[in-house]
Order: sequence, then C-alpha cells, then structure tokens
Amino acid sequence: MNDLKEKLFKLIEERENEMIEIRRHLHQYPELSFEEENTAEYIKSFYQDKNVKISQPVKDEHGIIVEINGGKEGRTIGLRADFDALPITEEADVPFKSTNEGVMHACGHDVHTAYLMGLADALIELKEELPGTIKIIHQHAEEKPPGGAKAIVESGALDDIDEIYGIHIVPVASPDFIGYHKGKAFSGSSTFKLTINGLGGHAASPHKTHDALVAGTNFVNTIQTVVSRRIDPLEMGVITIGAFEAPGGYNVIQDSVTIKGTARYLNPDYEEKMYEEIKKISDSIALGFDVECNLDYHYGYPVLYNHEEQTNKMVDILKKSKGGYFNHLIEIPQASGSEDFAYYLQKIPGTFYIVGSKPENTDTPYMNHHPKFEVNEDCMAVASKSLGEIVLNRLDLES
Repeated sequence: MNDLKEKLFKLIEERENEMIEIRRHLHQYPELSFEEENTAEYIKSFYQDKNVKISQPVKDEHGIIVEINGGKEGRTIGLRADFDALPITEEADVPFKSTNEGVMHACGHDVHTAYLMGLADALIELKEELPGTIKIIHQHAEEKPPGGAKAIVESGALDDIDEIYGIHIVPVASPDFIGYHKGKAFSGSSTFKLTINGLGGHAASPHKTHDALVAGTNFVNTIQTVVSRRIDPLEMGVITIGAFEAPGGYNVIQDSVTIKGTARYLNPDYEEKMYEEIKKISDSIALGFDVECNLDYHYGYPVLYNHEEQTNKMVDILKKSKGGYFNHLIEIPQASGSEDFAYYLQKIPGTFYIVGSKPENTDTPYMNHHPKFEVNEDCMAVASKSLGEIVLNRLDLES
C-alpha cells in the first residue's frame, strides 16, 4: 500500500498546476445552483477520453458520476465535490475574477471540483493496481435546497457504495490544517418567508390602518424567544432573520412587509419543533395585530452525522502522514453551517471533514460566502492527498 501511496502522491504533485488552472477557469465562469450546464459540460469533457464510465443519474439536472473500476476485486468508495456558485457580486481582486456578473464561487466549490478532478485523474492512471471501484461524484446545487445530493441518493446510483467521503475548504487556518468531528458535525437547516398583509394608509392616521411593519417588528423580536425559551439550553439552536423588506416613504404606512430567515439545529428532533414554534408566533401576530400572515416554510438539509467508525479510520490513516504534507489534525467543534452531504451520510457510512485554505499573509481572512472570499490554492494538494490516502486504505481492508 505504501508503494501505491507514493505513486499516487507523485501523480497528484505532477497535476498540481493543472488543478490550479482548472480552479481558476471555474472561478471565472461560475453558475448558480441547478443552472450549471456549462460547468457540467466542462467536467464531462475532462473525462471524455479517459477509461471510465460517465453518467448523469438525475434527469434534467447536472450532477455527474465518474466510475473508476480497478483491476482487482475490492470495495466501492464514493468521493464527492460540489460545483455550484452563489448569487454574490465578486469583490476579490484576483486576475481570474468572475465574468458572470452577480455570480461568484464564494464558497470554494471551484476548489472542490478542481482537487477532485486532479485526484480522479491520478487514480485513473493507477486503476489497474486499485482493488475495487471508486465513484467520483461531481455534485450540482449544494447551495440551494433541496440541493443536488438528495436527488442523486434517491436515483439509486450510489446503492452499491460501501463508504463515502467529502471535504470542505475553510479559511479558518492554513492548508496544513485538517479538521474533523465525530457524530453530529453540521447543523440541520430550514428557511422561511413570512408575508404580512395589513391595511396601509396615512402616517398621521395610524388608527385607521393595520400596520404590517409594526406587526413584522414584533414577529422579529418575539421569534428570538424560540431559542431562549423553547429550546433546551444544552442543545444548539439558531434563528436568524436575514431580510426585512418594507419599502415605503416617510409618511406612508405600508400594506405589507416580507421577512426572510433561517433556523438551525443539531438535534434532528428540533426540525419539526422549530417550524411549530415559528408558526405559533406567526398566528399570534396575525391575531394580535389584525393582519394576515402567510408563512412559507421549507425544511432544508438534515443534520450531518459523521459515522464514528469511518471518522476514526480516517483519523488513523491521516495520523501516519501528519508532519508530511500537513501538520495539524484536530478534532474541531460542531458547526452551525449546513451541508447537503448529510443526505449521503443518512444512507452510506462515511465522514465529511475540512481542510484549511487561509491565504498567506492574512490575519483576518474573508470567510466563505463573502464577496471578497479568497483561498490559498495549496489546499488543493492537501485535499487530494488526504482523500487519496483514505480511498486507498478503505478500498481493500485486507491489505
């Protein structure tokens, strides 16, 4: 296995410049969730002349599975990277800045795709020496619920997978940092939009109106009590209002307002409870302020649960390389962010971990989803090598 690892690492190192070129190309031409047609074609063209099976398991969606069949018997391992971008106008000063106005790879999915393409290419070159099968999952639409993972899982295309692994790059630390968490690692999430319709009028005669704005501000204030008074203080819960839309003038009481927000939780039981409590408050606001409240609530991604066995094995595998291509392997706290990789882990044993991507000479990097988000491209070699080590070890448990 050590000889195969050395060969794989050498091939990854030879492809590092190509991974950077791929990442920068993808960064220049980002596409939003469920609209990634050109990105999908670019990925497919990369594999077109290689000795692999390429499929798109979900009709009219852009996710791609590349199957690498090894020359020996063994297990089947899945490796996943996402490739959609965000509706953000880029402000980062880079020569490969987004050319698609209002769309940006502000979460690192361009990096994810590039390092997995580089790793896959190296594994393809070694395929005759590999025991088992590797399914490379290039996933669309991670950023927008219901996401791409759920449909891929439901397609049955991954039913033969024994284990699955994935990575997210985060600029909390430099690329010599790998972080993991066993068990409930990333929160579940839901989104909601509340439209309050009242009766507008003149600002000098509020008694003749049903003020939607005042009702809305009371909703925003009251909803904070869900976490402080309805959730066990030993449990994690977050409710954030991200938008309060109430355009108007100085002397006009508006007919309606729209409020948008998200709920987060690490206890799966709170998925339904969050909805029930928010709905109660919405109904009480409607009654108390004599307005109409229309709550549009959507369950998002489930809690991401890293399986203990696979996470422990991942740590054991990577400990042997600590001090080589990376220096820090740390168990990190649970995260309040959410990830649709959770859908894979509901069905398939595996784990999802992070690799640092903090740019050099930066004390306070811009985090994922920021318009000035940047990465240290050295993280791609770390991501590729760590996933490569894991897959080699988990393909053949007898070796």
